[in-house]
Amino acid sequence: MSDNAISVRHLSKTYRIARSSERHNRITDAVLNRLRHPMRRTRYDEFPAVDDMSFDIPWGEAVGIIGRNGAGKSTLLKLLTRITAPTAGVIDLGGRVGSLLEIGTGFHPELTGRENIFLNGSLLGMTRREIARRFDEIVEFSGVGKFLDTQVKRYSSGMYVRLAFAVAAHLETEILAIDEVLAVGDAEFQAKSLAKMRDVAHSGRTVLYVSHQPQTVTSLCSSALFLERGSLSYVGGVDAALARYRDTFERFQVEQSDAARRPGSGQLRFTRVTMTEEVVEPTDDKTIEFEIGANSELAGKYFVSCHINDVNGNVVVQCDSRLSGAWFEPGVPQHGRLLIRALWLKPGRYSIDMFICQAGILDRWEAADTIDVLPSSPYPEIAADDAIAAGMVLADFNYEVQG
Repeated sequence: MSDNAISVRHLSKTYRIARSSERHNRITDAVLNRLRHPMRRTRYDEFPAVDDMSFDIPWGEAVGIIGRNGAGKSTLLKLLTRITAPTAGVIDLGGRVGSLLEIGTGFHPELTGRENIFLNGSLLGMTRREIARRFDEIVEFSGVGKFLDTQVKRYSSGMYVRLAFAVAAHLETEILAIDEVLAVGDAEFQAKSLAKMRDVAHSGRTVLYVSHQPQTVTSLCSSALFLERGSLSYVGGVDAALARYRDTFERFQVEQSDAARRPGSGQLRFTRVTMTEEVVEPTDDKTIEFEIGANSELAGKYFVSCHINDVNGNVVVQCDSRLSGAWFEPGVPQHGRLLIRALWLKPGRYSIDMFICQAGILDRWEAADTIDVLPSSPYPEIAADDAIAAGMVLADFNYEVQG
């Protein structure tokens, strides 16, 4: 066995993206345009999703892969698990790789849970005897024993991910790669899964974990890779990697103010997003004003969603206009306001992400604005800092003693 579980040298993955000045909302328009211009050739832009990365990961490490959306985290994991072929570079794997990149990876929907355990194990290179030896542990961990002989297409998303994780974690591959699918499970299962991944790493196997939730990386991982725009910016300790992540915020916020650089189809864009009060007390109402342009050619109403994130990028709360029955007409400019009541944020700085959505995302403005919550306590009594250290928000509560 080599000294490193994974060695990567000058790894790159480049995609070709078709470039067109014309957008078509209907297939008939696209076909007619092709008939009118049969000799027009499609032009492509090259997009380096992963750009010249080199690093080593030793055995027994639990490694977090962190970065903002579009940094190349999932692409890197697909390269390391041989789902996607690299454009250039070398990947040296010291053993078999078990992966859980999407719900039900390696599952066949028409087969039962029992049959899929053996199918998935075979795809990972396990013998039938090896799978049978771990079969009871897999079933017990997943908690889907009553539905083991049911086709997995009838499973809920939670059942799907529990069984898929149980298979990936218990079959004896030397490397385990996971791309933030644990959010589908309930809190109890997430805690159990994190404990299992720690056990996997302590047993000498290697864990790769991609997450948008830094607190999970802090809880699980012993080291981290920080990615920026497809490049490897830092390899080392988790705390230092998260510090790098936070330091990029101001530069990223300036870049996102340019609508042309933001993700989404671009059929509609925010023209303004502003916190009415940039400095608030923990218990104050939070108000966000926004403006959206018009597109008379866009059919159907759209909705707006807002995420409030803490300094580490964790989503503290999501406010989706569908939940309050608010839909917007694309044919006229919109001037809207989001009022958030009874949200007791802990002291610190928070960022605001705003989304315009139909079937897909029309505009995603990350770090559209920030809000600072003053370091004051909303509670009547003074206590040590550890009284509010845990949890993501503060709560309006009171203890009552009877007897």
